[in-house]
Amino acid sequence: MVNILIGILGFFLVLGLAYLISNDKKNINYKAIAIMVVLQIIITLFMFQTTIGLKLVEWISNGVTTVLNFGYEGIDFVLGGLVQEGQTVFFMNVLMLIIFTSALLSILTYIRVLPLAIKYIGGFLAKITGLSTVVTFNSINSIFFGQSEALLAIKSHLARMSDNKLFIISTSAMGSVSASIMGSYMTMVPPQYVLIAMILNSLSGLIIATMMAPIKNNEKEEIDVKDVTGSKSLFEAISNGALDGGKVALIVAAMLVAYIALMALLNAMFDGIFGMDLTTILGYIFAPIAWLMGIPSNEIITAGSIMGTKLATNEFVAMLQFQPLIGELSEKTVAIISTFLISFANFSSIGIISGSIQAINGEKAAVVAKFGLKILLAATMASTLTSIMVGLFS
Repeated sequence: MVNILIGILGFFLVLGLAYLISNDKKNINYKAIAIMVVLQIIITLFMFQTTIGLKLVEWISNGVTTVLNFGYEGIDFVLGGLVQEGQTVFFMNVLMLIIFTSALLSILTYIRVLPLAIKYIGGFLAKITGLSTVVTFNSINSIFFGQSEALLAIKSHLARMSDNKLFIISTSAMGSVSASIMGSYMTMVPPQYVLIAMILNSLSGLIIATMMAPIKNNEKEEIDVKDVTGSKSLFEAISNGALDGGKVALIVAAMLVAYIALMALLNAMFDGIFGMDLTTILGYIFAPIAWLMGIPSNEIITAGSIMGTKLATNEFVAMLQFQPLIGELSEKTVAIISTFLISFANFSSIGIISGSIQAINGEKAAVVAKFGLKILLAATMASTLTSIMVGLFS
């Protein structure tokens, strides 16, 4: 009960901070924020506290696992025999799955199943909240696509965007993840928390960003789903998806080699100089935030360490640190930390988002680069809001 009360306090403190640093407090759309908070509560209650919701989550998780097993068929054909039975290699067992899931996502995009679903769900959210159609479309689109792809889908609207609207779409992109990586996440943390985080983050990003940078919905906006994909045929879509997935797998692998090695070096340096490694120091820095998220007091240092690692490096490095601890931590801590990790909110994402917009509109890229740290703060606050919500009902 105490942790629930602390979680509620943390929820209002996050909203309070977003209000304090808002650049236009008079025009905050409180109605939209209230509606989205209620939607979050309903979704979380349904998924975690109802029989139908629990069955649905289990069914989706089992379905994703079944589909991923088909991905292993392709991996075994190409790389079978390289690893002895009983052993696991992260690149083969986790990262290579991204190629298969990326190809599937590309197929669903080409046949317009995903773009149309995203358009109408985003349109419904815009209608009930009064927010911009482009903003809500981008928020829902970010559930499925990575930072670069999500922004490309609204490229025709970038030139006439206000700075505040640009801030909101950038926060949504950074506060989300790509569905092409979802399968990899599910091999590392409990699948149900991956699913709920992907949904809630789209709302959390809008809640925080529209408080920090309010916009007025005073223009008619049309979404063209053709902007979502450039593939001209089904086979081109499969090829593009597989190649994009391969690039992501290699990029993640390269980043993991660099970040994990650097973290080991820094841990050794800090331990030698201060008698305490960097991971432990990060634990103490982020412990108060972990406590406000509703994590039990005896686990806040461990949780804070994982949170700090995620912000400083990326979610994969943090998951590798978190994975061996899942069986030792309480169910509430596992739920909160798992959902916190499901986002792209880290320092390297500032460059990725700025670079993606640079490819479309150099002038707008300069604006994004200018408030890059503020975007990171907003996206991290969104992850915190999602985690608190899950902690309250898990």
